[in-house]
Amino acid sequence: MAGIAKIARRTFLIGSAAIAGGVAFGYYTYKKPFANPLEGELAKGEVSFNPYVKISTDNRITIIAPRAEMGQGSYTTLVALVAEELDVTLEQVSIEHGPASPAYFNRAALTEGAPFPQFDDGLLAESVRGTMGVVAKFVALQFTGGSSSMADGYEKMRHAGAAARETLKAAAARQFGVPASSLKTEAGTVTDPASGRSLTYGALALEAAKLAPPDTIVLRDTSKWKILGKPQPRKDMLAKVTGAPIFGVDVDLPDMLYGTVRMNPSPGARMKSFDATAALAMPGIRTVVAIDSPYGHGIGVIADNTWRAFKAADAVTIEWDKGPGPQSSEAIDAILTTTLNGPDSFTLRTVGDPDRIFADAPQDKVIEATYDVPYLSHAAMEPMNATAQFKDGILEVWSPNQGPTLVKAVGSRITGLDDDRIKVHTTFLGGGFGRRIEPDFSDYAIRLALHADGRPVKVTWTREEDISHGPYRPAAKARYKAVLDETGLPRAMVGSVASPSVIASAVARYYPDVPIGGPDNSLIDGAYNQPYGIANYRIDGRKAPIEIPIGFWRSVGYSYNTFMHESFIDEIAAAGKTDPLALRRKLMADYPVALAVVEKVAAMADWQTVLPAGRARGMAFALSFGTWVAEVVEISQTDGAIRIEKVWCAADPGLVLDPLNFKAQMMSGILYGLSAAMGQEITFADGVVQQSNFHDYDAMRINQCPSVEIELLQNSPRMGGAGEPGTPPSMPALANAIFALTGKRHRRLPPSREVTFA
Repeated sequence: MAGIAKIARRTFLIGSAAIAGGVAFGYYTYKKPFANPLEGELAKGEVSFNPYVKISTDNRITIIAPRAEMGQGSYTTLVALVAEELDVTLEQVSIEHGPASPAYFNRAALTEGAPFPQFDDGLLAESVRGTMGVVAKFVALQFTGGSSSMADGYEKMRHAGAAARETLKAAAARQFGVPASSLKTEAGTVTDPASGRSLTYGALALEAAKLAPPDTIVLRDTSKWKILGKPQPRKDMLAKVTGAPIFGVDVDLPDMLYGTVRMNPSPGARMKSFDATAALAMPGIRTVVAIDSPYGHGIGVIADNTWRAFKAADAVTIEWDKGPGPQSSEAIDAILTTTLNGPDSFTLRTVGDPDRIFADAPQDKVIEATYDVPYLSHAAMEPMNATAQFKDGILEVWSPNQGPTLVKAVGSRITGLDDDRIKVHTTFLGGGFGRRIEPDFSDYAIRLALHADGRPVKVTWTREEDISHGPYRPAAKARYKAVLDETGLPRAMVGSVASPSVIASAVARYYPDVPIGGPDNSLIDGAYNQPYGIANYRIDGRKAPIEIPIGFWRSVGYSYNTFMHESFIDEIAAAGKTDPLALRRKLMADYPVALAVVEKVAAMADWQTVLPAGRARGMAFALSFGTWVAEVVEISQTDGAIRIEKVWCAADPGLVLDPLNFKAQMMSGILYGLSAAMGQEITFADGVVQQSNFHDYDAMRINQCPSVEIELLQNSPRMGGAGEPGTPPSMPALANAIFALTGKRHRRLPPSREVTFA
């Protein structure tokens, strides 16, 4: 992890990841596998075949899930990848989250983050994707994000299961005196069909672990899958419905202390002074310490229970400094406007010559619109928390996190300890949405543990601390314009998007010494990389200099760009007197995968049917994180209030490993997006956030939840994700439905400024 700075210094940035020339790294070093992190922690009678499989002599089979389980079902499906090839049932295995190790680095997230549309399979695009895969190995970040878990694990975890299976067969072949190719495996047993003899994996484990796996391993054809491709019971469900202690807030260790923090509510500002006299006089309070971290400045309290820590933090008198950022939402909007009108921009895709078309266009054929979206909080249900213990020169951290190796790097930075003296335990996450890749809550727990005399300290944030500090989904402003021809089709379309850079903000927090620069494709994701056949087309991004911490919010740039882009596509349809479905049919004619999901969702929603008065539908599309998604939202209006009645969704991720779980994730993403679209926003006054809890930052309630119908297609040549792609189209589909119903176009989110939702 410490090597990331060296890598960054000799690379240049294209979009969200470093792209290095092939000669920068030796081929041998690249091909050399990482050490198996399981080897040093095996129980008696237990062996490890690779970083994903452990088998003990008593037939216990443990499969390692290298990605966080935060409700998306990754534990079950990732383990199914291994179990399918290992030839065991899901009921036969237990699951552990992998330790913080480069062996579990995420290649797919960086590869698929290449700054090219997913449908671009040209030489340059494929070369850059390949190079980013090389860089991913050298950077070796273990993290959960970008809807990449299945795409990343699909090949390597199946290979891990198959390699263990073939090694077990080789051990059995030695004992039976027959060729390994003649043996069969099923449900954790190797059988010799000729003699009827069989041995369990447990009986073979010790001997098999001494053997090298075969050089050539053939994976099972999809037509012969027993587990994958079918709905599977969630392996994490029993623990969740029975209230088992599986989340970070459930950590309970001997002799444990409890803590909380109060950080400067003004982003980027320091603490001038504090007086803890009153707090230290309260029962159960052990100490109050200053915190000076890359993630914030303030105080931490250690007490004998969490409630006392909360009350003591309230009793500390603190004098805060003012932050360097804008003091109000109005000031933020002014910066976005100035940036949008300024000369500095970058573009990652230009088709034709849109400027020439606009220069010659009659004004009555030009349409233009400006869109605005606010800052958003993640508002995960489980409060931010982490537990840390620093004892006898060893640091242990128990954290519901999305980036274990990042937590480890933070621990090393704070304590100066070597990598092998830091251990990170990743618990289940009570909601992630990108928020828990941030290391701030782990950082603060580690800092408080240094003042706990070797005892573990569980640090829990209040809801107010989380919502008022971010990091947030950034605010953004965009201006779109188009020239229409005589048939209502766009001859040219140009969009400009102004927003702060998520990548620059996040990397500055994660690795303060790493230089960052260049274009940030996440700033224009969802706009420049959509499959519309417009002959003259350009999207440019403009980085707004706003010093408010921003980070990865579910679907990142797609979350706001899809609203803006798809709203404008709807405006083109309205201006050209074209049905939104008919317009997409024409513009997507060269992209059959996109056209198929649009046609599918139109059929599902019976789009051409005339609705009764007081009802309307809106349509939107997005290709994000490798999955092609079209959605239709139907709304009704009664007594002036709008209700979301139903959502239809058609999605094509190329390959579906668990259809029921995939649909559940699409539904989750849709409802998350609709919650944000209906009424969520983070606003600023006097340099601080005005929202503090669910009373003023609410989510969709169950009585507002629409019926959701989802269908899956498998036409795409690439494998896409499930966790994030449902979110982007939901917001513009709602806005487009409101326009269809009321005739009023809402170009600023949330529409609740003017619309009442039932």
